[in-house]
Formats: sequence, C-alpha cells, structure tokens
Amino acid sequence: MTKIISGAREADYEVLRGNAARAAQGFIAECGIGAGDTVSLFLRNDFAFYEASDAAAMLGAYLVPINWHYGAEEAGYIMQDSGSKVLVVHADLLPGIASAIPEGVKVLAVPTPPEIAEAYGITREQGQVPAGAQDWYEWLGGYEPTVPEPVESPGAMIYTSGTTGRPKGVRRTPASPGQIAELFSIAARAFGIEPGMSTIIPAPMYHSAPNAYAGLSTVIGAERIVLMPRFEPEELLRLIEVHRTTHIQTVPTMFVRLLKLPEEVRGKYDLSSLKFVVHAAAPCPPEVKRQMIEWWGPVINEYYGATEIGAVVVCNSEEALAHPGTVGRPVEEAELKILDDDDNELPVGEVGEIYCRLRGSTDFTYHGDDAKRQGVERQGLISVGDIGYLNQEGFLFICDRRNDMVISGGTNIYPAEIENCLIEHPAIADCAVFGIPDEQFGEALCACIQLRDGASLEQTEVSEYLRSHLAGYKVPKVIEFLGELPREDSGKIFKRKLREPYWEGQERSI
Repeated sequence: MTKIISGAREADYEVLRGNAARAAQGFIAECGIGAGDTVSLFLRNDFAFYEASDAAAMLGAYLVPINWHYGAEEAGYIMQDSGSKVLVVHADLLPGIASAIPEGVKVLAVPTPPEIAEAYGITREQGQVPAGAQDWYEWLGGYEPTVPEPVESPGAMIYTSGTTGRPKGVRRTPASPGQIAELFSIAARAFGIEPGMSTIIPAPMYHSAPNAYAGLSTVIGAERIVLMPRFEPEELLRLIEVHRTTHIQTVPTMFVRLLKLPEEVRGKYDLSSLKFVVHAAAPCPPEVKRQMIEWWGPVINEYYGATEIGAVVVCNSEEALAHPGTVGRPVEEAELKILDDDDNELPVGEVGEIYCRLRGSTDFTYHGDDAKRQGVERQGLISVGDIGYLNQEGFLFICDRRNDMVISGGTNIYPAEIENCLIEHPAIADCAVFGIPDEQFGEALCACIQLRDGASLEQTEVSEYLRSHLAGYKVPKVIEFLGELPREDSGKIFKRKLREPYWEGQERSI
C-alpha cells in the first residue's frame, strides 16, 4: 500500500482516495460537476493536492493546477479562462487572490500544514481557514466516500506560457482505457517508475512533469512518496538517506544547487539506495551532468518532452557521457523530425525546429485558441518551439527555445549555450541570459548573475571568461549581478520577471 509522507504527517493513499470520493460526491451535489468541467487548485505539495486531483478524475473533469506564486490577476485569469467551478486553495494563500476569484466559483480552503508553514515562514494564524471560508476537511466530512461510476478522465489541463502573451491551457481529449494503459507504460519507462519504489517529490506539483510523476507513482504502486514543501539541497540529501529513496524526478537547476554544496555536506549522507534519478524541463549543462554521475553514480537519466507531447526522447548516464549535451534518442513509440521554416526535413547536424509526436497519444487543443493549436502542427507532428539537431547516431541536441532565441543583427543566438558556459565558472551560483532591445542590432544579450556566497567577480572578468570559450558575439552587452535570482519552488528561474523591465514601453517584445 502506498504511503504519502509530508513532514511529520503520514497517510495511506487509500485514505486519500476515500477523501477524493467524498469530494467527488460534494462536487456533484453542490457544483454539478461532471465530465468536461474544471476544478482549480492553488496549492503547494500536500495531501489535499492528491484528494482534489483524484476527485476531478473520478468525475471526468479537468484539473487545473495554478502556479501558487501567481498574483490575483494572473490566478483570476486562469480560473476565468478555464471556466472553473471549484477552487481548492491553501488557507494562507486565499487572502492574496480572493478579490480575483470569479463569481460563482465554490472556494474550499485547506488549513496550511505545519511543514509548509515552517518552510515559508507562515504564522499559525495565517495558516488557519479565514473567517467566512469553508474548511476543506470539514466539508469532506459531510459526504460519504462513495466512488462514482467510472468515466474517461482527461487528466490535468496545465496552463503553459511562453515569453509573451497570456498562458493557454493544454486541453486533452479523454483517453480510452487502451490509450491510458499505453501512455502510462511509456511514461513509466521514461520516468523509471516501478512498483515498490520509494520516491521524493521535490518540485511543485502544479508543473506538468511533477504532476504526472506524482500521480503515476500511485498508479504503478510506489511504496513511499515523500512530498517536499519546497526544494532545499541538503534537505533532499537527508530525505534520501532517511527514506532509502530509490527514485526521484528533478530539474537541472536542482543539480546545480546540489553541486554547490560544500564537500563536507555532500559527503555526509548515504545515497546508495538511489536507482533511477530522472530530470527534464530545461537543458542540463554537460559538465553538471558529468559531475552528478560521478557523485550519484550511473543512475542519472533524462527525458525530453512537453505538456503537449509527453515524453518522446530518453537518455541514460552512459549515453550522456558518450554524447555530452544530448537529451537522448526518441522512444520506440515516437516520431521526430527537424524542420526548417519551409517545412523541409533537415539533414544530420543542421539546426531547426523540433517536431515530434507519440503514436497513439490523445489529441489536444489550446483551450479557447484552436488557431494556436493548428499553428504548432506540421506533417502531423507537434512543436513546442524548441530548436535543435540530430547527430549521426540519432541523438537529439537542443540549442534553445524559439521564444528564447535572440536575433541580434540577423544572427541567431541561443542563450542556453551561454548559460551553460557561465554556470561552470566557480564563482557563479546561477544565471539567466536573455534578449533586450537594442537600437542598432534589434536585440542585444543581457546576463543576470547570482554569485556564490563569499565570491566576487567583475563584469570585465565575466566578459573575458566568456570570450575564452565562445565567439565574441555571444558575450552579453549587459551584465548584472543580483543578490538572488527570482525562482519558482523547483529552483527554476523566472526569466520572464528579469526580462520584462527591459521591454516596458517598447512597441515590440522580441
């Protein structure tokens, strides 16, 4: 039986499923929720995330996890756009978005648990359900744990956003039992998920990959799932040792922060239980990958995919070391092509846009924007805007995202390449490179850099370092040092927040 752990709290997954059934009955009785309707979550990683998610699935409704870092306007837009009938929200987060909750949405407030309160400096009073709001668990107590008749579930409708424009919900068509079984099998192989495993969820479940990983782990039959309220490098090491963790799903930024820990900290935890650590969501610098494999052993794996397309490419440690920088080769069920702007398939080694698809996967659209959906498809394959190439052996290399690509003086520049170089500097803890407006060249490069504690570095030193590794035109014109880069809970940098001030007042955003 799967056990879910968060801080000092533990619960058998069957208990959470019982609460999900209660919630489903309440959703039907009070909100008339059925197939195709939507339920929004504004939650951190918590038991209630599973309960509300499973309740929506039982009814064939779309689950809409909202990034809880969003302000009222951003969260309100997603609730309004998705047509949500219910919002399940942590108590301390409710006051910040209450003004933007659309009329008619039923609000259920989850008391903020102690481990989350501690992680975010939330007082006891702030974590209590506000006066006038309905307590999630008191509300559940009014319904019996009767599981509704089975229906096809469309899963989560994740809202994705690029460099510009409002986020769009990826709305999938419900899958048949046969499709679900096949897609679960493909995802389980990419994630490395297997029965009896012990895993940790260090990234926020409002993101597509952690959301899928956390849910699939219960379906496949994990023995233990540990939820982290927020990612902290040393705490992850401690949890691995305490729970004899075998599997983890991560993002490359976590590797960077882990590798920045002092040697004495890195060496004091027993990590020998690890069997399969998988990462995705952003390019991983080859040197970072190599160091992680040296430290944790050949357990580091990678997959490439997206909310729209699933996991289409996989890579193990041996392949990563043999082909530094690759994200792997397509899985058997995937078709992948590199196309130019004229729809021609490009030969080995030439950079173009990546188009791919999993055979047998369900179709999708962007909620309320079918035209955008049609615009991302060519030759029956889908692009999420990534740029890359295939080598002679069929390994895929990603240069950057089309939206992140900077065109300076007619030359395409891929910030990820510059970031990978910067992150290897011993004084740099993390960085972000992006385009800013430039009168002469259209766009110029800007680098925002966070230094390691106690380190010092001058702008000229950064420029000289980059020139010793890269072509001169890839050296940022503007270099800023920030005390801390804006981040999500996963550690991923909010590049948009860094970029926006430079483009304010401009008639264009690229």
